Amino acid sequence: MSLESFPCQLVSWREAYLLAKSLARSVKASGFYPDLVVAIGRGGFVPARTVCDLLLNENLTSMKVEHYGLAAQRKDEVVIRYPLAVNVKGQKLLIVDDVTDTGDTLKTAVGYVQGLQPAEVRTGVLQHKTTSSFQPDYFAEIVREWRWIIYPWAAHEDLVGFTEKGLSDQLLSLGQISDQLRERYALMLDDETLREVLTDLVEMGRLKKRGNLYKKAIACGKS
Repeated sequence: MSLESFPCQLVSWREAYLLAKSLARSVKASGFYPDLVVAIGRGGFVPARTVCDLLLNENLTSMKVEHYGLAAQRKDEVVIRYPLAVNVKGQKLLIVDDVTDTGDTLKTAVGYVQGLQPAEVRTGVLQHKTTSSFQPDYFAEIVREWRWIIYPWAAHEDLVGFTEKGLSDQLLSLGQISDQLRERYALMLDDETLREVLTDLVEMGRLKKRGNLYKKAIACGKS
């Protein structure tokens, strides 16, 4: 699989909610009642809050674990950027994230949390990829054919990253950029969404706009 060309899946808000609902049902069916739900930031914030709502559990906290940057850019190591700020000793914990890809994020999170002496730790995700080395206790859907999954709470950020990857010093039209996203990442964007992405890239100084054409700012020099 080339990091320059791979399939992506855009998940809608409704699809994400239904996945979270299925995840919560699995937790309920198992008879596990967590004292505290821990969201893995940033991808697990929305799923964890939704699961709390469906479990009628008011106890939610978070920790930030970094593994991927923009547009599937994997970092050299998994880092716990912001650890837990509460005492979890003796508590039953449910750690929630959006997806298991390599599994390194949840593996690191569980290892860290277990060192805080909780009574029990279980994990849940919306989608579990078979590429993952970590098997969560609960998941709403299994993904057997690898693809990069873009959730609605991170869609704009990922689309900005993927769009920037496809641009060079050649001037491209909106349609040509759209074609590149479709061919390289199986992403089909409407013109309004793509214009919002390109506008942000221009404002960030990553792109130069010439009329209705775009190219990478880094290759533009003083043109």
